[in-house]
Amino acid sequence: MSTITIVWIALPFFFGFLIYLLPKLDKYVAMWVCLASLAYGLQLFFNQSPLTLKLLDNFGVILAIDQISGYFILTNALVTAAVILYCWHSDKTAFFYAQTIILHGSVNAAFVCADLISLYVALEVSGIAAFLLIAYPRSDRSIWVGLRYLFISNVAMLFYLVGAVLVYQADHSFSFAGLRVAPTEALALIFLGLLTKGGIFVSGLWLPLTHSESETPVSAMLSGVVVKAGVYPLVRCALMVDEIDPMVRTFGVCTALLGVFYAVFEKDTKRMLAFHTVSQLGFILAAPKVGGFYALTHGLVKAVLFLIAGALPSRNFKELQHQAIATPVWIALVMASFSISGFPLLSGFGAKVLTTKNLLPWQAIAMNVAALGTAISFAKFIFLPRGGNANVKPGFWGAVILLIGGLVVANIVYYEAYTYENIIKPLATIGIGWLAYWLIFKRLALKLPRVLEQFDHLIGVMSLILILLFWKGFAWLGI
Repeated sequence: MSTITIVWIALPFFFGFLIYLLPKLDKYVAMWVCLASLAYGLQLFFNQSPLTLKLLDNFGVILAIDQISGYFILTNALVTAAVILYCWHSDKTAFFYAQTIILHGSVNAAFVCADLISLYVALEVSGIAAFLLIAYPRSDRSIWVGLRYLFISNVAMLFYLVGAVLVYQADHSFSFAGLRVAPTEALALIFLGLLTKGGIFVSGLWLPLTHSESETPVSAMLSGVVVKAGVYPLVRCALMVDEIDPMVRTFGVCTALLGVFYAVFEKDTKRMLAFHTVSQLGFILAAPKVGGFYALTHGLVKAVLFLIAGALPSRNFKELQHQAIATPVWIALVMASFSISGFPLLSGFGAKVLTTKNLLPWQAIAMNVAALGTAISFAKFIFLPRGGNANVKPGFWGAVILLIGGLVVANIVYYEAYTYENIIKPLATIGIGWLAYWLIFKRLALKLPRVLEQFDHLIGVMSLILILLFWKGFAWLGI
């Protein structure tokens, strides 16, 4: 198993560069890599014994692979495969597929790392590959958005790297377990880097512009899997170090509320989905023990929603209310919206029920408010008119069927959710959300300021979070 794991980690990087040598096989090679990740992720659910590898002792690579890793790996495999199917008949070059697979491999590596330096390398590689995909159209706008993302990402990882050095100074190891004895400053720096990289709370307000302005398949990759490379280490640290768990849960709640607040009032489809990515990442952190299943469900549904948004006749909700959408596209849009709202028969229902059962009492009210906001937000999609003509890319339906099929099959993970008591509450929340949408939010025209999203303020916000929230927060917890 150890050898298979090492080969699996190296496979995407090897084949990513092989694509340059065999450009005519680019999409086929990329798809085989995704299938290999899918097979590896699935076997983690049959192999109940967690695997820990220490390759180079304290200075080297420590890998931890278990079922939580499996959820994130499956998400990466399915979303990347869907993106490749979506682009199958397009004019994307070998460069695009090579960077997609390198991004896939680096995110996979982040999902199994259990030491700070290996994680740093994986996140940096993923950041470079993501930048190249964002800037792929080579327009002035795409290059600016890509450079903005790369700058924020690199600054965040500089904070993280300083924190990693402080952990080694305290524990003589780069292992995540060293966080137990690390000084407050180290925890603050590491958390700032991961929260920014993962798009959490106000440190992640670079995310809406980046995800909404990228090409449709790139947006699906970014929201479906890339941001989870920053979220996964936070989940892992919360499970390994009990003292960190309250801080992770707190940021989960704050993030869920912040993202859904913006999403409810947003009039642009892709920006609304981007803000909901922020919100749903909060759900993952709010209950770290079951965050893997929620990450799988969110990754699939957010990828399919971005792909569908790219097929809509407009990005403006006001215009969409007067333009009929093709019925098949509308059905796919409604199914995905139902899942993320927590409607039964799709895995979003089980994920929300499981997350709710693992919340602490002080989290319950805030997370219920976030769930209500989700229902209001996606009512914007559900109640759009239908009956127009379909105008989708040739690979669109293959990608959508794969992702929605995953949402249906994933119900087996927590089939115990289907009880009368569990079904009533989500349906009531969705019903109240729809009613609020029709009575209030459909007619409400409120434009929220975007000042905190401006490039000039992003680094300053990171610094304020470091000083005012992280340092004071960890000190208050007595860590």
